[in-house]
Amino acid sequence: MKKLLLLGVLIWTVLSCTEKAKFETKTGESGGYTYEYVTNDPLNARIYTLKNGLKVYLSQYNAAPRIYTQIAVKAGGKNDPADATGLAHYLEHIMFKGSNEFGTMDWEKEKVMLDSIESMFEHYRTLTDSIERINYYKKIDQYSNEAAKLAIASEYDIMITELGARGLNAYTTEDRTVYINDIPANQLDNWLQIEASRFRTIVPRLFHTELEAVYEEKNGSLDNDYWKSFEAMFAAAFKKHPYGTQTVIGTIDHLKNPSITEIKNYFTKYYKPNNVAICLSGDLDYDKTIALIDKYFSDWEANESLEKWNVVAEEPITAPVNVEVIGPDAEWIYLAYRFPGRSAKEYQLLRLTDMILANSKAGLIDINLKQKQRVIEPGSFVYDINDYNLHVLNGKPKEGQTLDQVKDLLLEQIELLKKGEFDDWLLDAVVNDLKKSKIRQYESNYARSDEMVMAFTNNISWADYMGEIEALRKYTKEDVVKFANEFYGDNYVLIKKLTGKDPNTVKVVKPTITKVALNKEDRSPFHEAIAKKPVEKLQPVFLDYEKDVRKLALREDVPVLYNQNKENDLFRLYYLLDAGTNNDPKLRVAVEYLEFLGTENLSAEDIKKELYKIGCGFSVSASDDQTYISLEGLSENMDKAITIMEDLLSNARADEEALKKLVADVFKKRDDTKKDKYAIIYDGLMNYGLYGPNSPFTNVLSNSELRKVQAQELVDLIKGFKKMKHKILYYGPQSEDALIASLKKLHQLPEVLNDVPPARDFQMADVTDPAVYWAHYDMVQMEALFMIKGSPFDKNKMPLSRLYNEYMGAQVFRELREAQGLAYGTFTSYQTSSKATGADSFFGYIGTQADKQAESLKALSDIIYTMPETEDGFKEAKEAVLSVIESERIVKQSVLFNCLAAEKRGLNYDIRKDVYEQVKNMSLADIKKFQEENIKNKKYNLVLVASRDNINLKDLAKYGKVKELSLDEIFGYEKEQKINLESPNQ
Repeated sequence: MKKLLLLGVLIWTVLSCTEKAKFETKTGESGGYTYEYVTNDPLNARIYTLKNGLKVYLSQYNAAPRIYTQIAVKAGGKNDPADATGLAHYLEHIMFKGSNEFGTMDWEKEKVMLDSIESMFEHYRTLTDSIERINYYKKIDQYSNEAAKLAIASEYDIMITELGARGLNAYTTEDRTVYINDIPANQLDNWLQIEASRFRTIVPRLFHTELEAVYEEKNGSLDNDYWKSFEAMFAAAFKKHPYGTQTVIGTIDHLKNPSITEIKNYFTKYYKPNNVAICLSGDLDYDKTIALIDKYFSDWEANESLEKWNVVAEEPITAPVNVEVIGPDAEWIYLAYRFPGRSAKEYQLLRLTDMILANSKAGLIDINLKQKQRVIEPGSFVYDINDYNLHVLNGKPKEGQTLDQVKDLLLEQIELLKKGEFDDWLLDAVVNDLKKSKIRQYESNYARSDEMVMAFTNNISWADYMGEIEALRKYTKEDVVKFANEFYGDNYVLIKKLTGKDPNTVKVVKPTITKVALNKEDRSPFHEAIAKKPVEKLQPVFLDYEKDVRKLALREDVPVLYNQNKENDLFRLYYLLDAGTNNDPKLRVAVEYLEFLGTENLSAEDIKKELYKIGCGFSVSASDDQTYISLEGLSENMDKAITIMEDLLSNARADEEALKKLVADVFKKRDDTKKDKYAIIYDGLMNYGLYGPNSPFTNVLSNSELRKVQAQELVDLIKGFKKMKHKILYYGPQSEDALIASLKKLHQLPEVLNDVPPARDFQMADVTDPAVYWAHYDMVQMEALFMIKGSPFDKNKMPLSRLYNEYMGAQVFRELREAQGLAYGTFTSYQTSSKATGADSFFGYIGTQADKQAESLKALSDIIYTMPETEDGFKEAKEAVLSVIESERIVKQSVLFNCLAAEKRGLNYDIRKDVYEQVKNMSLADIKKFQEENIKNKKYNLVLVASRDNINLKDLAKYGKVKELSLDEIFGYEKEQKINLESPNQ
């Protein structure tokens, strides 16, 4: 803890300086290794370069005995050959298939067969006759099936899981490919040995089943209007550069004609130590860590002939470029300006300009468009890419407003910028806001390691990267105005996302493949050696709510949960009411309305500006059963922020015009939500499947009820927040006495607090006869959820459900994705209720190509109800659960919320203790019994979203009585009649 305190002092000292902080590169030596470091670096990072060119970024942060790992390759989609796009992304998938040392039962034999498959795919690419291609792919499938008998599927995943890793993942962008893990600190040696093996050799095993997963990922992108809009924006902005001439995921033609040879060439060229960085942040020892990395990676051979990437020059955009994108989702626009790349000098002013336009609180767009309710969800952001940048302004139309009117309103803000019509204080406030955000980010090992990835892959020195925000201080208002006038004109790309049926919808047609063997019980000698290596065991640390949470009181009926922030000077303060929309559906409207209200002292606009000036933020959110009033920011200004917040909560003034606009916008958002596939299935259908037509989700005011709501009625509801019984939560640097003194002075309360109003009790519906509920959506794929109502909450099931989920998560992924290639995304999950009075539930999900509906649903149903039994898989799951608990630490404000979560379940202790002790003694038979009692013999509902042009109703009838639901039934409110506002642009 002393180290954290010292680190916090360092962070705040550095980030609160103005001209004093200088970020200079220095050289140090320790443990026999030379490294670079940067003065005033809040991460205290060391940057090493091994003899083969491998970069290593290390940052020590001991909040928990874990290390967040990212291995970054400086190559992405832009590096794909123009005639074989999607290679970088497909290679990312292949990297999870193992190496010549693991993932195989007999590498010499397997290699011969994999080489033959490579040749077969190269021949397949030359075929043009459709019948000939189908027949030849059958040969590939048959031979691949034979080769799979020598593979050990998912052995990499299994080893990593056994280490106790979390968040295993990877991603590919235009410029980089990054491989991610979050590992226990005591497993660093094993992790490095595993990664060194897989980064030395590419082994394209199980290629054709993984190709199916990539097809499904591609089909998913075709159903995503945001994805389609971004692809269109890039294509319009970059006519010559690969950013626009090709996509990261690749074209359908290229995906249908994959080249293992080209993928290998890509790997050989770019996956070399002089093009890679290992970025680690967490509980590490600098000297020991670099020595281990050197031990395992020093013999990795560099690519001495790797040429520098040459940026493809684009012609200037001299006139607006208008592009329409059509799809079923709601309408919006993206208005994008192209800029020089991430490392260019213009980037600093671009970043500053973007925050002056929109910082979510007091920017020009925030105040003039969002606060004044002139556009729905307006904003701006910078899309960071290496060679160029895009500054994107966005917004959705109000009812009766055209996309061109939204565009004009956004352009008005650019004109204000060019005229210098923004507050002088905004520049300093923006820089302070960016610094505050960095302080908060640096509480996370993910964010710390990600900073290293960004610096490396963007070719920016660590000193320059650390000094970027401080460098913004040198710019004046005149600099911003000059910059805006120079770079913002008619040189933009306008993407108009329209609602309708896309006439160009296509899909990747599925080839026929045979289910492959998984060889679940086999282990490679490499795996056996890793498993036998002695590792110093970590001891779990459980919370003691009596010691770890200081339970104070403002007065007898207002408890205060306190945990001191000893790391930095930021605070978080919450007023928590155990009342939500189940108590009063008007609460959700009141919370939204509050954003547009002011007091006698400050207008709504002034409230946001004043809070932003002092580095603080205020928000209110309402769930089904709770309402949070939240305040955060710089501790030195907490009292000022509380004063502003308390004034608003006590003295908010009704605004009839704001309510009128809010209601109109709610109607428009409701209609827009009905066009959102994810809202349809994950909100609407999921709740309908569990509860029926009446659920917490549909417990909203009808449109007719909403029209009748009075402004003063909502204001009275807001003013009633402080009059109800509530708790206060605090995480910040103030002492207990200082906090209570501030609250007593500023949080004025009535003598007697009201009880919270009674809540409507929603219970999951008993399933007497299985049913299938589905909704139409114009899409290529189909997405489905099996759901089961579980038994009442029982804390004794939590250890069993934790182990069951770990075990089944791996089995479902391997069987449905790796063995059968049915889906990109699939999972099962048994969820214990978050309330002592609630019921548990079970979900099984699959999203796949619509013509795979029958086989996908059968495969998922089979594995749910006939649980695979594998002792090795069980051992792997058991080790994973125990290792994660041993190395996880609940700290900071999470201590408070963990305590509250336990209270909701009627617990007065950290339930992880039960999980840990009981899982140690569990057997596969225990999990089998859990599955039989809670899943196998339970009736289910199936919900599904798909296009009615593709859905197989006859097949669905196998699972229950089929009913198509209207959107009104799913969402609980009717479609609003069109409203013609007098002037939506005013």
